Amino acid sequence: MLYIFTRNLLFMSNIYLLNNQKHENIINLKVFKINYLPIEIDFSQYDALIFTSKNAITSLQSQKGLWENIDSYAIAAKTSEILLLHKSKLKFVGKTSNGNDFAHELIPLLENKNVLYICAKKTVSNLVPILRNAKINIKEQITYETLCSKEDKINISKDAVIIFSSPSCIECFFKQYSWHESYKAVLIGKTTASFFPSNLDYVISPTPSILSCIALAKELLNK
Repeated sequence: MLYIFTRNLLFMSNIYLLNNQKHENIINLKVFKINYLPIEIDFSQYDALIFTSKNAITSLQSQKGLWENIDSYAIAAKTSEILLLHKSKLKFVGKTSNGNDFAHELIPLLENKNVLYICAKKTVSNLVPILRNAKINIKEQITYETLCSKEDKINISKDAVIIFSSPSCIECFFKQYSWHESYKAVLIGKTTASFFPSNLDYVISPTPSILSCIALAKELLNK
């Protein structure tokens, strides 16, 4: 269990978040890293861009000034916030943070558009097949990949609550760590849950956001 000093008070933290987002009294357990790939994109061919991850937006750093005036479609509020920070032309934000649901929401919005999906090397939704089946003219551009981290392992306390925010978190965690029967798992959504070991118990956050996962993790600690 990690002891954290904040404002001269001593806190005991037993919640582990499997990424590098900083939240008060939460332990970051970095099990994966993002590798950005070299890219060259002719954005003049497209009039719509799809983003399902903040990493996709960051991957366009070398293309600054070339894409921001193209209509952008974000899977969720957090992704849309990053797009707005880049002063992009945000047109639509998905309602559920689920890739398949997002695809169905996009169908009436993307008719007769040339669409580019900025994505990772490995994706888990059927977004592209759904849109293609609906006769949407969509292409994919892989701009980054998720790699399991080779950083030194840390000791995870018994009775820990561990937050899994993506299938990659699950894959990389279980490559490095063994599951203790005292652990509790909080999963960000149903897609992530479908990749979790079927023999282990978990709870799904009522809202697909990190803050909601943290709130649920705190409730579990107090039970």
